[in-house]
Amino acid sequence: MSHRNAILFILIAAILWGTTGTAQSFAPSSAHPVAIGAIRLAIGGVALLVFVVIQGKFYIKRWPKLTTFLAALSMAAYQPLFFSAVSWTGVAVGTVVAIGSAPILAGLLEWLFYRNIPDRRWWLATILAVAGCTLLAANKATVTISPFGILMAVGAGLSFAAYTLFSKKLLEQHRSETVVAVVFTFAAILLSPILFLYDFSWLLQPNGSIIALHLGILATAIAYLFFARGLLGTSAATAVTLSLAEPLTASVLGIVVIKEAITVQIVLGLLLIFTALIFLSFRKSSP
Repeated sequence: MSHRNAILFILIAAILWGTTGTAQSFAPSSAHPVAIGAIRLAIGGVALLVFVVIQGKFYIKRWPKLTTFLAALSMAAYQPLFFSAVSWTGVAVGTVVAIGSAPILAGLLEWLFYRNIPDRRWWLATILAVAGCTLLAANKATVTISPFGILMAVGAGLSFAAYTLFSKKLLEQHRSETVVAVVFTFAAILLSPILFLYDFSWLLQPNGSIIALHLGILATAIAYLFFARGLLGTSAATAVTLSLAEPLTASVLGIVVIKEAITVQIVLGLLLIFTALIFLSFRKSSP
């Protein structure tokens, strides 16, 4: 796959992820964020499994067990870690640390596992994007510092970075859609105990079921299919940095759909992220 097509697929995935916050704002008030995350993963895993079974591409032989388990564990861990971070240290700090640490941790993991050191273009783009995310998040909530919350946020960033790295390894031996289906199915199983800890009666309401289907099918199953395809043509570190198009999309939707106020800080944050994405998108060398 060409580098430009890979960039495009990852950006499409990030845009779909960026609809999550706006969609959740329309969910019933009784829907707990952790419960939404769990049902999102469950629906996404089932949809992906059905997709590959219909295509006749689902099989369980010759899968590297440890890598598959680590990829599934990373994806399952992201949801509770992220929402715990937001609960303990607030939306602003939790979001910035989780999303902002992921690209840096992805670059570190690539160096540790494969001795691949990201180039200067990647570092500059990552710094610009993280700075933009900081401006966007700091604009929306009171800053609260909690050591435990910071730890959970870094854990969330590490989970997404690890999922990306392990998934890329699996893609060396298996088709992208099969990798996503297998990993998400196992991740949903690992996260299934949460289904017994929270109230899910909100799913019986029309807006609850519609939001759940949107998050599970569009913002999870389809989004991660695009992301996995994009991983075939770029490095894990670059893919995670490009995924910062998610907060850019979320902010634009917040302004357009939820009518959030536009400030100089928001505009500057959006410009920084957009510049970083353009910078990576026009990279000439192969990943």
